[in-house]
Amino acid sequence: MPILKEVVSMAMESWHVNEEVTLTWLDGGVTNMDGGAMFGVVPKPLWSKRYPVNDKNQIELRSDPILIQVDGMNLLIEAGIGNGKFSEKAIRNYGITSESKVDESLKKLNLTPEDIDAVLMTHMHFDHVSGLSRPEGDSFVSVFPNATIYVEEREWDEMREPNMRSKNTYFRENWEGIEAQVKPYKGQLEVVPDIRMIHTGGHSNGHAIIHINRGNANIWHMADLMPTHAHFPSLWVLAYDDYPVTSIMQKEKYIQGNLENSPYFIFYHDAKYRYIRFSQDGKSIEESLKRNRENE
Repeated sequence: MPILKEVVSMAMESWHVNEEVTLTWLDGGVTNMDGGAMFGVVPKPLWSKRYPVNDKNQIELRSDPILIQVDGMNLLIEAGIGNGKFSEKAIRNYGITSESKVDESLKKLNLTPEDIDAVLMTHMHFDHVSGLSRPEGDSFVSVFPNATIYVEEREWDEMREPNMRSKNTYFRENWEGIEAQVKPYKGQLEVVPDIRMIHTGGHSNGHAIIHINRGNANIWHMADLMPTHAHFPSLWVLAYDDYPVTSIMQKEKYIQGNLENSPYFIFYHDAKYRYIRFSQDGKSIEESLKRNRENE
């Protein structure tokens, strides 16, 4: 059954899912990444029909944390790209056109970073984790000092000891300032009743997804298994995926195998949609919330 909800537009979007849960997308910054890398072996004539590309062959990717307000708590999914952590070379290579404005987004909700109770990290790649800390003098300090940071233990281990491939996205400056707050879990974690983090692997060894199943909600954050709506087909996986066959299998299980239950899929990266509900045959979009581009 469709979720009873109210959507509030305020240049950022708040989705009142039901009496128990509200989701709000914060402004976490923008990257523009190579479209070929983002769609792997899928030919450009196919993927470019579903997602716009610029003259540098880059696609726009938001990095917008999702605030979950439930049980009087403020939970954050992902952390944005942060501020002041990228060199000119990195800004050019990652196509960064805007850094994080999470503080400003929270202020619109009469909140501060100190009000965040927990951060749910699906994985620790730079475009998800950089917003957890900020430079202060010669070191880094936590942006959300009162939050418990949840991350799958395999992801946390590789974050601190990356291999030859993953060292290009797991950076010391992104964990040194927050390690005392990190609470690793293995496999699956129920953060609060009926909000779960589920290990999938695929995109990275410790990659996880999030399921919100409160009241009449059936909401899935697939993270980088489906970073945009255009990545809906199971075989459309990223060249960045460390274990692409695992990504395909998990997409079959949690996306294609779940359509009959009318799930809503929420996005951190999508430049057009905040959430989507597909038809049960997966051939059309039944319902969606588009990103508000006002004041950008």
